[in-house]
Formats: sequence, C-alpha cells, structure tokens
Amino acid sequence: MGERSVRDLNMDIAGQLYDMALIHASPHGRMAYKRAAQALLRLDVPVDELASKQPLREIPYIGPASELVIAEALEHGLSPSVATAVGKSRRVKEVREAHAFRTNFLSRAGALKALRSPARGAVKREDYRGDLQMHTEWSDGAESIAGMAKGGVERGYEYIGVSDHSYGLRIARGMSMADVARQHRQIDALNLELNGAFRILKGIEANIPAEGGVDMTEKELASFELVLAAPHSRLRRAEDQTERMLAAVRHPSVRILAHPRGRMYSRQGVLARWDEVFEEAARRDVAVEIDGDPYRQDIDHTLARRALEAGCLLALDSDAHSGDELAYADIALAHARIAKIPPARIVNTWPAAKLLDWAKRKRPRRR
Repeated sequence: MGERSVRDLNMDIAGQLYDMALIHASPHGRMAYKRAAQALLRLDVPVDELASKQPLREIPYIGPASELVIAEALEHGLSPSVATAVGKSRRVKEVREAHAFRTNFLSRAGALKALRSPARGAVKREDYRGDLQMHTEWSDGAESIAGMAKGGVERGYEYIGVSDHSYGLRIARGMSMADVARQHRQIDALNLELNGAFRILKGIEANIPAEGGVDMTEKELASFELVLAAPHSRLRRAEDQTERMLAAVRHPSVRILAHPRGRMYSRQGVLARWDEVFEEAARRDVAVEIDGDPYRQDIDHTLARRALEAGCLLALDSDAHSGDELAYADIALAHARIAKIPPARIVNTWPAAKLLDWAKRKRPRRR
C-alpha cells in the first residue's frame, strides 16, 4: 500500500513561519516567527475557519508580519513574501533541509480532525487503556509519580507506565539503580493506596548506545515490568544505522522500540532501512512506538502503516514530562487512525494483566 498524504493547513502555514524564523537576521524576529508558528500549531481548528470569525491578530503571538504571511498563505497556498525572503537569503539550502525534516507532522487541529474522522476498524480514543512512556521528577520530568497517576485517572486510563530515563543518559538526569530501588518502593506504596482501581507500571526508557543494544545489564533490566529502548545520540548523521536499531530490537529485555528515529521538527533523526527493522521487531515480538510529543511524532502514520504491514505490534504514547502533556497521546492516536491501525495490534488497548504477561513472556529466538 502506498504512503498517504495528509493535508494539514495549520501545519503548512506554520512551516512557512518557521522558514521566516530560520532566515531572519535578528534574534527577536526569529523568536517572534517561532512563537507565531507555535500558536498556529496549538489551535483547535483550521486557521481559515478561525479567520472567517475573527481578526488573525487576535490569535496570541500573531503580529503584523506573521499576519501577512498567514493571510497570503490562505489566499495563495504559499506566501509570496516568504518565497521572496527565502530566495534572497543565504540559507536556501537550510530551508530545503528543514522542509524534509517536517514531513508528516500534524498540528493539533489536524490531529483532532483525524480523531473525529471515520476510519473503520482503526483504534479509537475509547479503546485506549493507558500510556506507557512518561517521565517524572525522578529524571527529567516536572511532576511526581502520584501527579502523573492522577492525570491518567482524569483521562480515564486504567494504568500508566512510568518510564524515566536510565543512568546512561546523564543529560536527562537518568536514574541510578539506587534511585530505581527507591522509585519502585514509592510505586509499590502508591499501588497499595490505589487498591486495584488503577495501576502504575514500573518501566524504564533505556538508551540505545552507538553500537546498539541498551545501556543497562540484563540483571538490571529484570527489575522492571516494561523496558522501552530509544536512541538519543547520532540523530543528525547521514549514515545508515540499521544495524544499531536491529541490535536494540534483538536485545532480550526490550519490549518497546520508543521514538525509533529520534526525530524532531528540526532534525531528521536516525536513518535506517526501517522495513528491515520492522520485520525483525515483528519476529521478536517488540512493539514499535508512535510517540505523540508534538515535536517528535515518531514514528508517523506512513511508517506506522509499514510497521503494521510488517506484522508489528504498536505502542501509542505521550512521552509526557508533566500531567498536561499526557494529552500528547491524542497525537499518537491520530497517527494510528490515519494509518488504520486496529486496536488489537496496539498494546495500550490491552488490559494490564495481558500487557504484563506479554512484557515478561520469553522472547522468540531470531530466525
């Protein structure tokens, strides 16, 4: 099945504002255009619908210059002012590279549209039982485990998986194993208080080093109920890193390949022969993640469809660092709906008992 193109007006126009931010001479101008772009990406409705009801200037962070870009883009599809400015700049190559990085991202309005659209057989919000990637004050998150659990309950979840960073990722304040022991005692106490009404799972986001695999020993990983592995380095390299990712998928403790590319809106992420990685993940019973962080959206709906066709399970997660960011799971759900992923193939739709049974099951050997 061929890859599908999804039209997202707010994302398209935000991209043109980001182009202006990339080429603008002054720090103030760059920041102003970035804020305007981010304002469009946060809107609940397409900007043309909003513009028919109110002046564009009433949108927070939209000033005269960004208003002109938006108005031109609404009229012509592309802003002539942006095209002229980019053409006169010395950063045409950087702008073209930036366009390549931005493929298949969804704005909030685009994600909400996908969640509302008919997609027979695809996962729905009501199928979703729990979020399996989030970070707390134990690593680089802003909230307590109890606060994240409260956010999960408010969203109607049955469980959450707390997956703070491993000790190998010092930049994200990765946990030592002594920290892990203390965190697990805290989770045990919280689960006792919750008395079965809600479950907090003991997860970890292990780091995938340059050579592949993960940055923790199997003995250390055995203390967790769910192990995610993700790349956090070599994310701007032009080299093929298929073997690195295959080594991570083949690790006997890894259950979820999290934000596999490590891409962001401003970088390409890992380059790999992804169909080979997905085929190995399917053989090894490893789920491939759709990370809903608005600036990650990794993998996107086109790769998610290829993962589905390879036979993979998928995980849809927020990568939240605060309670408010748990809403990022909606973006992951939107990509899954566009890719028409059925709920049975998504581990977050499973009851906790089934999820934990899968997580601890002996892994099949490589063929």
